[in-house]
Amino acid sequence: MTTGMEMPERPRSRRQTRAAILTHLLQSGGSFRPPLAKAVRLSEASLSRILFDLKAEGLIEEVRRPAPYVGGPTGLVALDGSVALAAVELTAQWLSVGVGSLSGELHYTERLPLPKAPTVETVGRVFGEVMTLLRDWTRRRHITLSQIGVSIPGLGRLTVSGNPIIPCDVGRLSGMIGEMFAGVPLEFTNSVVAHATFHRCRTQNYPFSDTHLFVLVSHGVAGAWMDDPVEADALQPIELGHMVFGPDGPRCRCGHHGCVEAYTSLPALAELLGVSGAELLQLGNEWVHTIPLSARVRQELRRRLFRLGLAIGNTLNVKPCGGVAISGWPSLLSEEDRKAVVDGIDACLLGGRKLAQVSLAFVPPSTGNDPQAALAFAAFCLASRGGMPATSTEAA
Repeated sequence: MTTGMEMPERPRSRRQTRAAILTHLLQSGGSFRPPLAKAVRLSEASLSRILFDLKAEGLIEEVRRPAPYVGGPTGLVALDGSVALAAVELTAQWLSVGVGSLSGELHYTERLPLPKAPTVETVGRVFGEVMTLLRDWTRRRHITLSQIGVSIPGLGRLTVSGNPIIPCDVGRLSGMIGEMFAGVPLEFTNSVVAHATFHRCRTQNYPFSDTHLFVLVSHGVAGAWMDDPVEADALQPIELGHMVFGPDGPRCRCGHHGCVEAYTSLPALAELLGVSGAELLQLGNEWVHTIPLSARVRQELRRRLFRLGLAIGNTLNVKPCGGVAISGWPSLLSEEDRKAVVDGIDACLLGGRKLAQVSLAFVPPSTGNDPQAALAFAAFCLASRGGMPATSTEAA
């Protein structure tokens, strides 16, 4: 029943209902039936019918767990660990491939280096080598893949045939992978979307469950709008890292000068700290405890973080939302240093962060864990289509 001020909830298709269940299980790691029914807005009877189908299709399993309360349920609904997904993740240094489960457990990984001066042809050859390794590994073990997810930096709707970040032709790559793995659903995405999906599904106590902005500060700097995972456009990448602050600034890998990325990416950080990019990557998250910061370097670091905050604030001016999650090297810094990001947001966001009611959270870096981000994206693709075939048009 609705009042005159309320809109009735839109009826969901069968695919959307299944997607709501699977994406909830993906993000929660598992759930007992009563809270699952409440979370996806179904009666327990309706939920039971759908769970019966999902179990018969090998997408979920029900495992015995101690009851959460006296007389409570003991069957925990979780994603089936036997579903096999392939993940392919392109970074500035290498191309990683892996096979894993819906829960994020990796059973196989390989990593091949990229040429020092990559071209469309050489990157295409590395992709060919990696996909051959994947095909041979799955064939030897008689594994049938349910989804392939591919993560590429800088990928956007205008860069399918050419990428300004890492040279590659996504159209050609898609054709090659489609021939080698005929019938297996294949999806490409921007790397920031893959990392955003990884954090939303894998990071313990992730701070947001509703619409928010995810910002990745890694080899590149980018953002993604995170919406209801059931919606078709739930994950939208935005190139906030290529917001230009001065045409006389340092050259960015996109070809412009003065981009936020040119000031705050990992290569820019390495240069500021006086170490090579390889050294910084080798140190991993420990660099913050290993490399001392002089007063001059710390001041410059905060100035760059302030610019990052300006870019985030300007993005929120264009499309307001109530939460921002930042992942990357800034998350490793002290609260005093990270305050520069908050100050930058306050300096340009209409009304400031408090008046605009924006919550800000820093989450751990996920750089270097490839192909985990691509694996999370592959799991999301399978879950968001309700585990149904990619070509299915079934609605009711």
